[in-house]
Amino acid sequence: MFFFWFLDSLMVKAYKQEHVYKHPWERVSAASWRKFADPENKRILSHILEVDTLNRKLDTDTGKLHTTRALTIHAPGPWFLHRIIGQDICHCVESTVVDGKSRSMQLTTKNITLKKFIEVEERIRYDPHPENPSAWTVCSQETSIRIKPLSALASMAEKVEQKCAEKFMQNSVKGREVMERICRYMEAESAPV
Repeated sequence: MFFFWFLDSLMVKAYKQEHVYKHPWERVSAASWRKFADPENKRILSHILEVDTLNRKLDTDTGKLHTTRALTIHAPGPWFLHRIIGQDICHCVESTVVDGKSRSMQLTTKNITLKKFIEVEERIRYDPHPENPSAWTVCSQETSIRIKPLSALASMAEKVEQKCAEKFMQNSVKGREVMERICRYMEAESAPV
């Protein structure tokens, strides 16, 4: 399920998606960490060029794990966008908070390059599914894409935002496929022999 909304005065294209993994939260959250590491996943998620962990800290008072990673990606968007801005590589920062007590994992990813043209923010949250919390996990994803009004892209902002949103949705499908594959693999690993 996904929703679009467009706020013309702010030049923002945003969408929400929800997906249910028929795997427990512990497996899905562990799969999220493995998503970029497996060579097979690198083929499927070919837009992800590099992932580096910058910081990892366990808050002993709250029990929350805070992680910051740097992602280098092939910038999503149409070919003409790459021509206008002169590059097709984008660097992003992903901040993750895992709360094992409440069984919640929240990821926020923002671009740190190309910001004079476009700002992208993606928020993903994994929580136990309310109808089957011990066996299923609900993934909520929100993405917003904003073209800067004074950039070279402003005159075609709606088209660029739409193309970027379409590419993000395509990549989201690939990401879910990878997560499902990792979950099945992990399930097989933990099955009694």
